[in-house]
Amino acid sequence: MESETGGYVQSLARGLAVIRAFDESRPEMTLSEVARTTDLSRAAARRFLHTLAQLGYVWSDGRVFTLTPRVLELGFAYLSSVSLPEIAQPHLERLVSQVHESASVSVLDGDDIVYIARVPTSRIMTVSINIGTRFPAYATSMGRVLLANLPADELDPFLSRVRLDPLGPHTLSSPDELRQELARIRERGFALVDQELEAGLRSIAAPVRNRAGRVIAAANISSHASRTTGAEARENLLPPLLETTANIEADLRVAPGSAASTP
Repeated sequence: MESETGGYVQSLARGLAVIRAFDESRPEMTLSEVARTTDLSRAAARRFLHTLAQLGYVWSDGRVFTLTPRVLELGFAYLSSVSLPEIAQPHLERLVSQVHESASVSVLDGDDIVYIARVPTSRIMTVSINIGTRFPAYATSMGRVLLANLPADELDPFLSRVRLDPLGPHTLSSPDELRQELARIRERGFALVDQELEAGLRSIAAPVRNRAGRVIAAANISSHASRTTGAEARENLLPPLLETTANIEADLRVAPGSAASTP
C-alpha cells in the first residue's frame, strides 16, 4: 500500500532509488543485489523492478536486471527544459580549442555535482566522465565553487553532515578546513583543486551566474598534474575560463525561458 505523508510519496522515492542503484560499477544486478543496494525487501524490490520493466525502463533475462535506454528520457526532460547546456556547449568547445584541455559545466544536486555539458580532450581519470556523471562536491573544483556560493542556511547543514572521504592524495580532511577554503574561493572568485578527487587530476573552476546574479552552475578546465602546475593553471587557464563563463552569462541574459533561473 502506498505511503504518503505531507506530500511525500514513498513508493515514488523507492522506485527512483531502484533506478539510481544501477551505475557504472553495477550495470546489471540480480534481484537480491538490488534489494541489498536499495535497502528494500526482496518482495518490494521485485515489485518495483517488474513495474519498471512493464514501463520499459528495465530489462531482465529472468535472472539479472539492467536499465534500458528509455531511462535517458528522464534526464532528457531536464536537459530539454533548460537552455544552459545548449548555451554552454559551443563556449566550451571554443575554450578547449584554445587551451587544449578538457572543460565542463556542472550544477549542484544535493551533495554532488552533476555534469550537464562537457568537451573532453583526453581521458585523465580512471573513470570516464559523461553528461550525468556525479562526483562529491567537496572534492571537485566545480563543487567547491557551487558550495562557496550557497547561503549560510544551506552551507552549514552540508558541512555538518559531509563525510570527507580521502578520494585523492590531497583531499581536505576536516569540515573546518573545507569551510576556510570555501571562504577563500568566495573571495577570489575561483577554485583550484589539486589531486583531491583523484591522483594526477588538477582542475580550476569559476561560477556561472544567471541574470539575477545568482550562481547556478560552474565551469572548469581539468588537466593532468604532470602537464600543468597550480601556478600555470592560474596564469594560463584561469583567464580564458573567466572569459568563457562571462560569455555564457551574456548568452543566458538574453536567452528566453528558464535559462536565466536554472538551479
